[in-house]
Amino acid sequence: MSVILNPLLVPGWANETMEAPVFTYDFSLPCHTTDPDIYFSDHQSELEMAKAICRPCPLKTECLSGAISRAEPCGVWGGEIFDRGVVVESKRMPGRPRLNPAAA
Repeated sequence: MSVILNPLLVPGWANETMEAPVFTYDFSLPCHTTDPDIYFSDHQSELEMAKAICRPCPLKTECLSGAISRAEPCGVWGGEIFDRGVVVESKRMPGRPRLNPAAA
């Protein structure tokens, strides 16, 4: 299979002196060594656990600023809970709320 690309649409082809950025990842970071499902859970207790895992991370600030700039739709990013692109204190459980909260 051949892929034909227009050099004007591919960054770096028009300028041969331009170097590709080099990214390094540390796969020993807390978010890479734990179950990723807790970062996107519907349960507040699991989201709090994910926030606690984020606290000592050296990339917490960069992670949070990236999530804010991307308006992440959900999940824990940089130790904060995102819902619909904004940081929230806690996430509401899925489904309709109870009519009588005391009945729980």
